[in-house]
Order: sequence, then C-alpha cells, then structure tokens
Amino acid sequence: MSHPAQRRWYPISFLIAALVLLPLSVLLFSWSSVDTEIWSHLWDTQMPRLIGNTLILLAGVSIGVVLLGVSLAWLTSLCEFPGRRWLDWALMLPFAIPAYVLAFVFVGLLDFAGPVQSLAREWFGSGLRFPRVRSSGGVIIVLVLVFYPYVYLLARGAFLAQGKGLMEAARVLGQSPWQAFWRVALPMARPAIGAGLALALMETLADFGAVAVFNFDTFTTAIYKTWYGFYSLSSATQLASLLLLAVMLVLYGERRARGVSRPANERPRGKALYHLRGWKALAASGWCCLVFACAFVIPMLQLLTWFWRRGRFDLDERYLGLILHTLYLGGMAALITVTVALLLAFARRLAPTRAIRSAVGLANLGYALPGSVLAVSIMLAFSYLDRHLVIPLSSWVGGAGKPLLLGSLSALLLAYLVRFMAVAYGPLENSLARIRPSLPEASRSLGVGGPRLFFRVYLPLLVPGTLSAALLVFVDVLKEMPATLLMRPFGWDTLAVRVFEMTSEGEWARAALPALTLVLVGLLPVVGLIRRSARQIGH
Repeated sequence: MSHPAQRRWYPISFLIAALVLLPLSVLLFSWSSVDTEIWSHLWDTQMPRLIGNTLILLAGVSIGVVLLGVSLAWLTSLCEFPGRRWLDWALMLPFAIPAYVLAFVFVGLLDFAGPVQSLAREWFGSGLRFPRVRSSGGVIIVLVLVFYPYVYLLARGAFLAQGKGLMEAARVLGQSPWQAFWRVALPMARPAIGAGLALALMETLADFGAVAVFNFDTFTTAIYKTWYGFYSLSSATQLASLLLLAVMLVLYGERRARGVSRPANERPRGKALYHLRGWKALAASGWCCLVFACAFVIPMLQLLTWFWRRGRFDLDERYLGLILHTLYLGGMAALITVTVALLLAFARRLAPTRAIRSAVGLANLGYALPGSVLAVSIMLAFSYLDRHLVIPLSSWVGGAGKPLLLGSLSALLLAYLVRFMAVAYGPLENSLARIRPSLPEASRSLGVGGPRLFFRVYLPLLVPGTLSAALLVFVDVLKEMPATLLMRPFGWDTLAVRVFEMTSEGEWARAALPALTLVLVGLLPVVGLIRRSARQIGH
C-alpha cells in the first residue's frame, strides 16, 4: 500500500499518461465510422503501392544503416588508421542534418538539370544518362546517410564496452580478426545494433519531408493527401492508425530480437586493437571519408553555394518572422515539455510504486508516435471537443460560437509535448539519479522542505540535465515537419515549413537559407553528444 505522501503524485502521473493515450484512443475510435467511398478509392488506386513502397523503404534502410553503422563503428572503435581520431566524432555530425534537407540537396545536385549531370553531359556528350534520381534507390540512399548514426553510435559504444580481453582470447584460440568480429564482437553487440536499427526504422516510417521531395508515396504522404486532398480527417486518422501499427511491430520485433542482454563486465577500452597498414589503412580511411563527405561535407558545401547565389537575398522581414515563429514554438515546447518531464522524474523517484512506474512508461511512449499520427489524432479529438463542448458553451455565454481548439497553438504544443516527452525525460532522470537521497534528507532535518527544498537543493544540481533536455527538445521541435505542417495555425509558418514550400516548387536555392539555419542549430546537441562520448571513453 502506498504512503499518503506518494499518493499526491498519482493525479499528475496519470494525467500526463492520459495525454499520450489520447492519440491512441482517438485512433481506435476513428474506425467507428468508415467512409467506404474514400477507402475504396484508396485501395483501388494507392494502397498496394503505399504498402509496397513502405516495405521497400524499410528493407533498404535496414540493410543500409546496418552495413554503414556497424562497419564504421568497427573501424573507428577497434582499428587504428590515418584520420581515425577525427573521423571517430565527425561521423556523428550527420545527426544534425534533417532528412528532408539532405533529400533536396541530393535531388538538386543529381537531378537531370542539376550541376553533376549537366557537367557530365558537357564532358562526355549529351547522350549520357544517369539512373533516375527520384526513385526508391535514391530515397533509400538519403535516409541511410541520415539515419546510420543511430546504429553507428550505439554499435560503437557496444564495441568499446567489450574490453580487450575478449578479442585477445579469440585471437589466442586461433581466430583471425575477421572471425573474431563475426563470432565474438558482433553477437555481443547485437542488442545495441538492434536498438539503433529500431530507431532508424521508426524515423523512416515517420518521415514525410524526404519522401515528399522524391515524390515517393508512403503512408505519411498518404495521410497528408487524404487530409488536404479528400478533406477527410477520419480517413486520415485511420491511415495513421495503420502507420502506428507498423511502428508497434518494429518495436515488438526489436524487443524479441534483442532478447536478454548481459552487459560486459570488462573495463571500457579507449585504444585501438588493430593497427592497419598499407592498402588496408587506405581503404579504411577512404571508406570513412567517403561516407562523411556524402552525408555531411558535400551537402553543407552545396547549401552554402545555394545560399550565396540566391538564398541570401531572402534575408528580409518575412524570414525574420519565420525565425521568430520557429524560436517561439521551440522555446515554448521546450519549457512545457521539460516542466512536465521534471514532474514525471520526481514522481518516479519519490513514489516508485508500480502504478507510477506504469504511468511514466506510458507517458514516454509518445516518441514512438510519428508526427503525422499525432497530428491527425489530436486534431480529430480537438475537432470533437469544439463541436460538442466549445461551440455550444461559447454560444450559451453569448460568444461567437466558433471553434477555438482546432488549428490553435495549444494543439501543436500538445503534439510536441507528447512526441518529445521521452527526449526530455532521459537527461532529467539521469541527473536526478545522481542526487543521493541523503542530501534531501539532511536538508529536511535542517528544516528545509517543500518548495524551498526544490529551489535550494534539487534545482542547482539539476541545471545541467535540465539545459540538456531543453536543448534536445528545442532542436527536435525546430526540425519536426509533419506535425508542424499539418497543425500550424494560419500564418504560423516555420523554417521547416519554408523548406517544404520551397522544395515543393523546386526552389532548391531558396530553401538553402532555412535549411542552413536548421543544420547549424542542430549541431549544438550533436557537439554536446560528441563531447560527452569522448569523456566516457577517456579521450
């Protein structure tokens, strides 16, 4: 039985968990009324293609991110070759580039009228033809280059944590480095690789901007077109529920494949085991540099070129308004999300009952919900509240009788809160766990309790974790496209929306300015992640 002091955390935890369950319940209730005409049209014209495209995308991205992530992690964590020390952290930098930014750079460079094909036709004749860029292969390559850091970062940490003794034992038993990798290192790193792969696949399922640039229809683009093309919010919600089912299957598969993982008991290794020489060293350096150049250097150089040629002329009052809208949404979402996540972290620490733990777990499920799923479910719920509560109540008190929730900033901020709760909760929980229980107990014995205990003891110690959580949420909100595009109030365009509008019209150069801004802001948490990783392995 819980202590009376613990019970006061129950309403807060259950209310926050209910916010996450709201989109799920809306998705279920949306099937109570099915528009057979729209669904018949979708099935006859689009559904088989949507399912096929989505499966092709998942298969291609799975193979690509595992090949790139594991090979790069193996080389930078166990091998010594020219450039390893700077490539070790540089290969994380593609984290900062949103998928839709790399997509339009890729298309702008390699399309038929782009600079690469135009130059090739000048050199080798007008009959030269490249493979079509706007294809399933093109979008798979872009998503692999954007999402491989998930596998790279986790696999690299797993390889470093395996220590030196295991690999040396395999060598003593007559195993070559290649055999030791396949039989010892790779099986032990499988849980980390599976977790990184699951994150990459969830991001792939949730992606809207990149597939829209390539005109590659998936469930996310179908949700947008159903909403704005057929003006059917319920049908869009039903499509979103199918997308959520796919996300849940990915999570379930990752959990089953992971099994019961046992952490290695050896000390983490900071030095390389294999010193590559000759052609092997050149091949390792060339492979890592090639990936880094394609995923970060070339896109950044092209964005800077486009910015100087055309994008700099868009630096006007309208662009200032886009920045202010973006910063306002990011700041408000970070403040709200960090505050709510802090309440959850304190509830988990001060009232660690089964009910509280379950509520906290439910509240952190929102990160698995794609932005498009959240958008349609929240808007459907707010539309229902407007029709049956807000408009009648407003008319009764003599108001205008107009909907207030649908298309409001509160709906968009709620979507951000649900989507990025887990992002803020992780750093806050880790910071709170470092505070020993004896410290607040000693403060209470000295008469410091209640709000004073929080502001004088907890808050100063939680400042680093709070700032990290706020920064992560802020940057994620800036880059979030589907939810912002679908739910923003009229006139509330952001940098991500501007990128979508310009790329939809083929204005690659004009999209460079907001894209560069997003990338530069996104570098902040990536640099923090690199520094923390370097401290952990003793660089």
